[in-house]
Amino acid sequence: MYRVLVVDDDPSIVQIASEILKEEYNVRTAANGLEALSSVREYHPDLIIMDVMMPEMNGIEATVKIREISNSPILMLSAKTESSDRVLGLTSGADDYLVKPFYREELLARVQSLLRRYDHLGSIREGENKNVLQIRDLRLNTDEKKLTVRGNIVRLTPTEYRIMEFLMRNPGHVFSAEEIYSHVWESEAYSVENTVMVHISRIRDKIEVNPKRPDYLKVVWGIGYVIE
Repeated sequence: MYRVLVVDDDPSIVQIASEILKEEYNVRTAANGLEALSSVREYHPDLIIMDVMMPEMNGIEATVKIREISNSPILMLSAKTESSDRVLGLTSGADDYLVKPFYREELLARVQSLLRRYDHLGSIREGENKNVLQIRDLRLNTDEKKLTVRGNIVRLTPTEYRIMEFLMRNPGHVFSAEEIYSHVWESEAYSVENTVMVHISRIRDKIEVNPKRPDYLKVVWGIGYVIE
């Protein structure tokens, strides 16, 4: 599910946009440009909806700074209709512009269009390097065989690396212990639950803030394991 960051200091706009988007997207919100910048670093949204006029840091300033660290599409919001404001928003790095108040169908259409365009170009899923797998704060470089979590390098054993690569290439897909073993160990799986479980536990200790309540590598009881 795509991650969308909604940035606006008007709680009613945030609520309306969130209600419209939450059925199809994972939505996070921010009240100003500073919060938006922090959320981009931590949340890695696939798309940002950015108001122009906000306290602390306005949308134009935030967009300029976000463009230094992210190429995710930005849809600029503003109550103003002057063409000069529209040009300013686009030249600061925004990809599209929507004037408030907006219709539900228009917001959805703009969001879907931007995501489709950037996903097609590979700017969301793969970034510039097609050999990088990224799921939220997990980033696996398959050329360098390097995993970073929240910006920190995590050292994996060869087996742990192969498990992570296998699961990260198939996000959201639940694999049984037997399926993981067959793929990673490349041999017939027989009574392998404990073997796989130990490796999963070690990986969790390395990538999770709280391994007992994992955010990424989860177990679906009675079925298997999944990267979310």
